[in-house]
Amino acid sequence: MSAIRTYIWDVTNIDKQSLRERLSEASSMLREGGLVAFPTETVYGLGADARNTGAVERIFAAKGRPSDNPLIVHVASIEAAEALAASVGETERRLMERFWPGPLTVVLPVRPGAVSPRVTAGLDSVAVRMPAHEVALALIAQAGVPVAAPSANRSGRPSPTVAAHVRDDLERRIDGIVDGGAADVGLESTVVLVDRDTGAVRVLRPGGVTAEALRAAGFVVAADGATAAADAGGAPRSPGVKYTHYAPKGRLCVVEGAADAVRAHIQARVDADAAQGLRTAVLAFAQTPGAALPYRADYTAALGVRGDATAAAQKLYAALRDCDARGIARIYAEAIDVSGLGLAFMNRLEKAAGGCKIIVP
Repeated sequence: MSAIRTYIWDVTNIDKQSLRERLSEASSMLREGGLVAFPTETVYGLGADARNTGAVERIFAAKGRPSDNPLIVHVASIEAAEALAASVGETERRLMERFWPGPLTVVLPVRPGAVSPRVTAGLDSVAVRMPAHEVALALIAQAGVPVAAPSANRSGRPSPTVAAHVRDDLERRIDGIVDGGAADVGLESTVVLVDRDTGAVRVLRPGGVTAEALRAAGFVVAADGATAAADAGGAPRSPGVKYTHYAPKGRLCVVEGAADAVRAHIQARVDADAAQGLRTAVLAFAQTPGAALPYRADYTAALGVRGDATAAAQKLYAALRDCDARGIARIYAEAIDVSGLGLAFMNRLEKAAGGCKIIVP
């Protein structure tokens, strides 16, 4: 695609009135069919008017995204979500009331003609969420349109958690970037589908709202959510479940097992790679705050203290992009427990590794 000028709007540290004024041009671009990247509490999204097929097709072109991968539609109110759905069940409404605004995407039956068929990838459902970010909500409300927005990165690359990541991947491919500072969660939203026969909530993609949080709020969480992630023909009902995603340029492998065995195995691999002249990196966890990481590698990324999945989630994508910036060829990552947000963290890490996983005793 031909290069275009990408406008940058810095909206950090400004009051609400100034924010509205600063977003005026960006919201007009969205209404007129432009592509605008913006911050959410999860990652940066690449937005377009979800009703405008031409604008939505530009998202796929800019990202290099597979056409059978549906897009999440972002709204600024529950009422706006209802306008996109053929119907909203009792459980779905309760989910919205409890977790919106927030990192939860609900898959609903789509109202015919409510969004472009390119948004739904031809399915009879639409994935909708209301982000918990002041800038995102202000931009969507000011634009006055439902905003289809996958992560604002080239397809397959680590998702962007700051505006600089968006510029690295998409500058001169999109119309604008709203710089609202760093994302808080660092991983994409949880995607759920409600079984209307049983009322059970199926988690199609783990994310910022954990299964434990859903259960604590009184929802029944089905154990077989992954089986609902695609329809009978194999088309994914949720983004992020079919293709390799979030990948760095170097080869990444996840190593799982007892802590001492994992560290010994990783160091042996790093030493062997270094002997072949390859630049190496390790994504690791400290046993206690401030503890040194025991690796000899070209780059060691500290993801926080072991067991703190929240800190790890915030740092993962930036660490993968740092590896690219440093020309790392081989990356090894310590695995963590999959409880709570750890499930979403490991989901993204294993997808970034493209299936490369080593289990040591």
